[in-house]
Order: sequence, then structure tokens, then C-alpha cells
Amino acid sequence: MSDPAIDYRAVFQALPGMVALLTPELVYSDANDDFVTNSGRPREGLIGRYLFDVFPDNPNDPSASGATNLAASLRRVLASGERDTMALQRYDVESADRPGEWEERYWSPINAPVLDAEGRVVLLVHRVEEVTELIRARGRAAGDRARVLEAELYTRSRELQEANQRLRQAHARERSVALALQDAMLPAPRLTEHHQTAVRYQPAVGALNVCGDWYDLVELPDGTMSVAVGDVVGHGLAAAGVMGQLRSALSAASLTSTGPAQALEALGLYARSVDGAESTTAVSVHIDRAGGTLTYSSAGHPPPALLRHGGTVEFLDRATDPPLGARPEHVARPQAQHACSSGDTLVLYTDGLIERRYEDIDIGLARLADSLAAHRTLGPERLADALLLDLLPAAGATDDAALVVIRI
Repeated sequence: MSDPAIDYRAVFQALPGMVALLTPELVYSDANDDFVTNSGRPREGLIGRYLFDVFPDNPNDPSASGATNLAASLRRVLASGERDTMALQRYDVESADRPGEWEERYWSPINAPVLDAEGRVVLLVHRVEEVTELIRARGRAAGDRARVLEAELYTRSRELQEANQRLRQAHARERSVALALQDAMLPAPRLTEHHQTAVRYQPAVGALNVCGDWYDLVELPDGTMSVAVGDVVGHGLAAAGVMGQLRSALSAASLTSTGPAQALEALGLYARSVDGAESTTAVSVHIDRAGGTLTYSSAGHPPPALLRHGGTVEFLDRATDPPLGARPEHVARPQAQHACSSGDTLVLYTDGLIERRYEDIDIGLARLADSLAAHRTLGPERLADALLLDLLPAAGATDDAALVVIRI
């Protein structure tokens, strides 16, 4: 016997408590019956209207902050793609029957994202626990003591919000320092002066999401060029510091090694002595334009992509090994060669460009191949910008993305 179909519209209306759906522009898309009843607004006064046009702060109360706090919470959900639970809010609501009269209400909101297949926030679930009557009942039952406790609860709620604000400011300062450190340690794209090369570094959205992504381009003594990208596990200043050490070590190893595999072997041995370098991924490619070959090796990193002049895309995935420090004993890393031609384009990147939560990596690789084919006529600079626009979520990436585009 087949399972009965679920009427999700009926389920939504039957949800206990006040529940509304908002678009990313904070416009009411739907609301259940409890929300319509307890908000004091008819359904036609909600659906299609901007949230803060319906429920603005009380203009007669300079200290009113309910709308401001709610807006901040919703922005955090849109930016992070994660649920945000707010402290108890005092929110004065204008009477629908008596304009200009405001009623003191107490709401406890929870805001949660609804994501599409690419990890973008397409709807916001805004759930409100109406606790006004509970607080009033306590006041009637306990008199002055209940009112004192109510005031203390409100004060503590405000103190918590202020503490959270200070914490976010501290995180923002850490992010700013980490980004400055990252910019200082990433190489300037000097090779673009005589090679058609574009580099991009796109930080993640969120105060704590500065990561350890890096890229490196080195002119080798034999006239070939080494290009590499890597990704340190972790966030913040610690990851940025490890990134700088590993990038410098790989750059030096590339100048003295016989190929990318040997350079990654040396980097793996060095990574064992660096706290926080465990499980770092990296890929290195040596470009021999005269010989028409790409020699490459990967330490657990997503495969570089080669965009052929005719529009086909090939992934360099025949020399992949575990990340740095993943094996207890040293083992030689694999190396492979791939033919290339003048006019082809080599693209190296970190996983922030293609990976999405709850999505198989093959989907991200296919999305990258489609974007490369669609923009095959563009030069490296414009192609790099087009890839970021096509592949990063509209609401902002939750992981850093480093990108190198080289026209061979």
C-alpha cells in the first residue's frame, strides 16, 4: 500500500504557535492561522508586505529596539545560512483598530533558513512564541515582585544582546587582522606581466570564517612555471599563520625539486612539524608551454580543470593522494602528465568555489565545467570574475575560495 500524500499546506497551518514565511527581502510570503490571530493583523495586511512596514518600532519610545534586533537576526540568518534564536524581545505593536495606540508585547522569536539545492537562502521561517499573557499573569499573581522579575528579565535580555554585539565586534576585528595577514602573505601576481594569469581570493561571509586558502605562482629555473593552491583546515588567525608557512615552504621546494610530486613530498614532511598543518590539501602543477605538457600532483585537493580552446573541459585527476600528514609513514607521492596546447586555460581553485553542504562534489565539478564552457571565449581576468559570479552562492560563501586562471 502506498503512503498517503502529505498536505504540507495543512501541516503549516496546524503548526502550534505563530509561524510566518519571509522572502530574503523580508516580505511576508505566508503565515499560519496562529500568526494571523495573535499578530492582530488580517492575512491581507501581512502577505506581500515588508515585515517592518507591518511591525515598525514604536516611534514614541526612543529606547524601542525590537525591530532593530529582529532585523539584525534575520540578516545573520541570510548571511550564514544557519538558525538564529533571539533573546526575549519587548515589541510594542500598534493597534489595528486604534492607529497611534501601542500595546506592549513580549515575543521570543526563532529565525531559520530554507536552503535550495545550491545552499542559497530562499525563504526564512520566522517563528514567534507569544509570552505576553504569561508575563502579565505572573505580574497579576505576584504583584511587585513579578514586575521586578519581569524588568530583570528584560534587562538581562538587553545585557545579553549587548554582550553578543561586543563579541561580534571582537570577531570582526579578528577577521580584519586575519584578512590583512592573508593579503600580506599571498603573493602579488607578478607573473601576470608576461603571462596571461588572473588570481582571486574571495573571503567567506561571517566574522569567524577567515580560512587558510592560498595560491602560489613561481617561475622555475628551467623556464617552466609552477602554480599551486592549498587549503589549511581551520579558521581565523591560526589558519592564516599556518597558510603562510606552508605556502612559503612549497614555493621554496618547487624551486629545488624535480617535479610537483617531490615538492609536495617535501611539504608533507615539513607539515609534520607545524601545529595545525594536519590534513591540509594542496595541488601543484608545472606548466611546460614549450613541451606542451602539464605535470601535476595532488595531496587530497580538488582536481585542476583544463579548458580546451574548443570548449571541452578535462580534470587533472590521475595523481591524487591523501592530504598532508594523513599517513603515519612517508610514502612517495604520485605524479602524472597531461598534454596541453596554446590557447588552453588551466584553472586551479580551492573547495570553497565548488562544494556545497549536503551536495556531492561531482555536482560542483559539473557546475564548474559548465561555467568554463559557457565563458570559454573570455580572457583570464574576465573568466575569473565570471566563475566567482556563477559558482559562489548569492547570499555569500560559507568557505573561502582561492582561484588561479592561466591561459597557456
